[in-house]
Amino acid sequence: MAEQKPKDKKQIKSPLGNKPGNTPKFPTWGFLVIILFLIVLQVMFLNPESGNGIKYSEFLDQVKKGYVEEIIIKNGVNIYGKYNDKAVSDGIVKPPTQDDAPLLTPSTGEEYKTFITTMIPNDEIRPILDEHNVAYEVRIEEEWFSGVFMWLVMIALAIGFWVFIFRRMNPGQQVLNIGKNKASLYDQQTETKVTFKDVAGLEEAKAEVEEVVEFLKSPQKFTKLGGVLPKGVLLVGPPGTGKTLLAKATAGEASVPFFSLSGSDFVEMFVGVGAARVRDLFKQAKEKAPCIVFIDEIDSIGRSRGKGMAMGSNDERENTLNQLLSEMDGFNSDKGVILMAATNRPDVLDSALLRPGRFDRQILIDKPDLNGRVEVLKVHIKNLKLSDNIDLRVLASQTPGFAGAELANLCNEAALIAARRGKKAVEMIDFQDSIEKVIAGLERKNKLISPDERKIVAYHEAGHAVVGWYLEHTDPVLKVSIVPRGLAALGYTLQTPLEDRFLMTTEELDDKICALLGGRIAEEIIFGKISTGAQNDLERITNMAYAMVAEYGMSEELGYISLKDSQNPDNSYGFNRKYSQETSTKIDEAVRRIIKENYDRTIDLLTHHKEQLEALAQSLLEKEVLNHHDLRTLLGDRPKGKYPEGMFDDLSKKGTNGIAEEEAEDATIVEEETAKTESDSEQNDNTDSEEKSE
Repeated sequence: MAEQKPKDKKQIKSPLGNKPGNTPKFPTWGFLVIILFLIVLQVMFLNPESGNGIKYSEFLDQVKKGYVEEIIIKNGVNIYGKYNDKAVSDGIVKPPTQDDAPLLTPSTGEEYKTFITTMIPNDEIRPILDEHNVAYEVRIEEEWFSGVFMWLVMIALAIGFWVFIFRRMNPGQQVLNIGKNKASLYDQQTETKVTFKDVAGLEEAKAEVEEVVEFLKSPQKFTKLGGVLPKGVLLVGPPGTGKTLLAKATAGEASVPFFSLSGSDFVEMFVGVGAARVRDLFKQAKEKAPCIVFIDEIDSIGRSRGKGMAMGSNDERENTLNQLLSEMDGFNSDKGVILMAATNRPDVLDSALLRPGRFDRQILIDKPDLNGRVEVLKVHIKNLKLSDNIDLRVLASQTPGFAGAELANLCNEAALIAARRGKKAVEMIDFQDSIEKVIAGLERKNKLISPDERKIVAYHEAGHAVVGWYLEHTDPVLKVSIVPRGLAALGYTLQTPLEDRFLMTTEELDDKICALLGGRIAEEIIFGKISTGAQNDLERITNMAYAMVAEYGMSEELGYISLKDSQNPDNSYGFNRKYSQETSTKIDEAVRRIIKENYDRTIDLLTHHKEQLEALAQSLLEKEVLNHHDLRTLLGDRPKGKYPEGMFDDLSKKGTNGIAEEEAEDATIVEEETAKTESDSEQNDNTDSEEKSE
C-alpha cells in the first residue's frame, strides 16, 4: 500500500459522531437562551397594561373623594383605573413636564392618569362605585400564555434532568443515539498503525492469523479453489498476553478498517439496546467491508444461556447474544467481514457461539516461554537507555509466568528505579530489583520488627533454604532475605528451575512439600515451639497433597482415579461432589499420610544439617540478604542436581551486570514470611507472623 501523505492523515474516526458530516450537538447554553426568551415573553404578555400601582385602601379612599373616572375589573382581582380632571386639578396626579413628553403614548397622552391595584377577592364594591358615579367594566380573560409557558418550563426541566442523568451514566453518549454501537474505527488514515512487528512472543498465533490477513488482501486466492474463510476467530488466553494487540496487528497488516469495542458496550439499562447496537455494528461493518470487527471480553455477553435460572436470568443479555448469533449467520464470508473476539474465560461461552460457522477457529495465546519472553523484552526495551551488559536471556529466565503486559511493567519499573538512583542508563541490577519489587513487593527496611520475631524469621527462611539446597528435586536457591517487603512479607526465599518443566513426578512433588515444610520444622527444632508464619506454606502443601490424591492418582488408598471435573470445576468438590463419604474419608487419610511422611523426611534432613542451619540463620541476621555465592560459602556445593554457575553473581557489589551467559528458566519466589496481624479489642491479642508464598 502506498504511503499516505501527512496531510491525508486524520484522527481516529468513530461511527458515533466523529465524522465531519455529522450534525453537531446542540449546546447546553442554547437551552438557557430559550428559557430566558420565554420568560421575557411571559412578562410582556402578562403585563400589557401600563399605570401606577397604588394600594387597594388608597383606591377606595380616592373613589369616595370623587377622583376616579372609570375602572376595568379583570378576572375579579386586578383593577385598571383612570383618574378624572378633578384629581389633576387637586394635585393627586401631576401631568408630565415637557422633558417627559417623548415618553407619552402618541394616541392619547393620558397614561399619567392611569393606575393599577389589586382588590380583595369577592369584595363588594359596586355600591361605592354607583354612589360616586364611577363607570366600571368587568372582564374575564384566560391567561392562556401563562399556562402554556408553565407547561413548557416543566417539560424543559424534565428533558434537562433526563439528559443530565443519561450523560452521567453514559459519558460521551448522545441522547438520541442509545441504539448506536460504541465501536472505535481504525482505518488506513489512522496515524497509529500496529503491525506484526509490534507483537513478540506469539509466533504460533501470528501464523494462525496470517491466513486471515492473506484472505483480506487477496480473497481470490481462496475463492477460486472453493474455499471460504472462517467467519470468526476467537483469541483465548490469560489477561495481558496480547490478544487485543494481535487483533489490531491483524488489521494493520491487512490495511483494512478495524472496529474495536468491548462486550460490555452492548450492555445498557434500556431493554433492547444491546440487540440494536449489534445490528448497527454489523450494518456499519458491511458498509466498510472488507474489515475486521473485534469484540474484547466477549464473555460479558456470550455466557451460556439458561444457567442460573433459579436466581433469575438476564433476558437482556440473552437477547443481545441471540442477535449476535443471528448476525453471524446472516453475513457471508465472501463479503470480507471477519469477526474476531477475545476472552480469558472460554469455558463460560455458549456452545452455539463456538460451533462451526460462527467462531470456527480458536487460537490459544498463552504466556510466553523463555524464548518468547526474550522477544517480548526486546520490544519493550527499544525506548530505554540501557547499559552495555544487559543480558535479556537472564532476565527472561528470572521472570517465569510473566505475560507481555507484566514484562512491559517490569521494564518501566527498572527505568524508574534507575532514574531514582540518578543513573544515566538502566543497568542489570535495576532490572533485578524491579523483578523483586514486582514479585515480592516494595522493600520496607524501616519496618520495626522485634529481635525475637526477626530471629524466628531468620531461622524460618534458613530452614527453607537448607531443605531446598540438599534435596535433589527442588529448584536451586537463588536468594534468601529477611528484609520486609510488601504489605505483610517479612522474608522470602527465591528459587529458580534450570529448565522448562511441564510434568511433575511423585518424587518432585514430595520434595516440594518438604521444602515448604522446612520453615515450620526449623522453628520447631531450634525454639521448641512454632509460630503462625507457616500459614501459607501449610495451605500450599495441603492443596498440593489433595491434588496428588484426588486429581493425579498418586496415592495407594485411591489408586489411579481422578475426581476432578475439568468441564465443571464447581462440581468436583463440596456439595456437588460425585463421590461417597467413604471416598472422602480415604482422601483425607491419604493426604495426612503424604504430609506426615514428608514431615519425617524434613525433620531428619534438618536435624542432620543443624550446624548449617545455625550458620545460615546467623548470617541472615547479620547481612539480611544472602545471594548464591554466600549460600555456596556456607553450605558448600549442592550434593545433588546442577547449579547454574555464574548466573547469579552479586550484582550489588559489581554495580552492573557481570552475569555469564547461562540458560535458566522460571524464577519464582517459593516462600515468603509474612506478618499476620489479628486485633481483637476484647482479648487484646498481639501481632503474630504468618507465611506467604508466591
